[in-house]
Amino acid sequence: MGIRKATAKYVAWLGRQLALVEADLELKHQRMREGPFPFLRATFYRWAQIWPGICPELASAPEVLAVGDLHVENFGTWRDAEGRLIWGVNDFDEAWRLPYTNDLVRLAASANLATRGGHLAIDAKRAAEAIVKGYRDGIEAGGRAFVMAEHHLALRAMAVHRLKDPGIFWKKLDGLPSFRGSPPAGALKALRRMLPEPDLPWRIVHRIAGLGSLGRQRFVAIVDWRGGRIAREAKAMAPSACLWGGEKKASRRILYQEILDCSVRCPDPCVKLKGRWIVRRLSPDCGRIELWELPAERDETRLLHAMGWETANVHLGSGKAREIRRHLAKLGRGWLQDAAGRMTEAVIEEWKNWKGNKSTHKEWG
Repeated sequence: MGIRKATAKYVAWLGRQLALVEADLELKHQRMREGPFPFLRATFYRWAQIWPGICPELASAPEVLAVGDLHVENFGTWRDAEGRLIWGVNDFDEAWRLPYTNDLVRLAASANLATRGGHLAIDAKRAAEAIVKGYRDGIEAGGRAFVMAEHHLALRAMAVHRLKDPGIFWKKLDGLPSFRGSPPAGALKALRRMLPEPDLPWRIVHRIAGLGSLGRQRFVAIVDWRGGRIAREAKAMAPSACLWGGEKKASRRILYQEILDCSVRCPDPCVKLKGRWIVRRLSPDCGRIELWELPAERDETRLLHAMGWETANVHLGSGKAREIRRHLAKLGRGWLQDAAGRMTEAVIEEWKNWKGNKSTHKEWG
């Protein structure tokens, strides 16, 4: 099955799980042509299909509740219940029970593609070594959340550099037109339950964001509350693409809340799964960090080490630390660089095939 057919089948499957926004989906498929790195971000469904066959020696590793769609731009900042700035994995849309190696290989492959695209300046060997070392260190330490206030000075400098100017942030949200029509009742109920007070007047807008989830409904409630504005976003959820790409008889549960609850992290109290909607706070310091937002002078080895450690924070929630340590000890030197290299080349080949396809998804089938 090629990338065009796989995409058509996945879109059809996803359309049976939730309502799709056709214009946003068309935009997603256009952005997939921009380069291998955005293509990777947008096509976890294809990764779920091809990874076990390209890296079969890693597909039997101990299973954990994994991120699934992990990559170097799936990290960001938020405020915990104490108001502290926290850094870590930003999105768990594709959370699924997978070999722990899936997340590490995908993270390393994304670093390779980001380097080839000019977004990072670290070679494949050093990137893989930093990720593995961070992951090992995190597993051995039993995990530790990334609290920016007291520790991680270099990481804090990188994270704080991208904190959005409040004026610019709110100007961008205010520029979105009010949503015409009535959002789904489930989205409205989810948004109301996550506001600080009941029955606050709001303005609802449709937001276009992300790449992997582009095409899903996103509704943002903008509220004036006690002297300033706040915003909550509800995004439509579906089971992980692993369900489509793998075992069809597997549970159809959405595992977003479960992975949030069991990971070794300081959670954002305003991120909750409500029915089939994930609700989160939007603010200048709560959101995903894109590579272009990082300072020009940065320690990329330290950054990837932290990403590896944070991956361990997530995996430790599955209680498989002993099994993971044993499995890691059996892997040869350079295993991650080798596997990530194979997946990097596979993604580039898939992207080339997609780039040559000029038809739209409406013409498929």
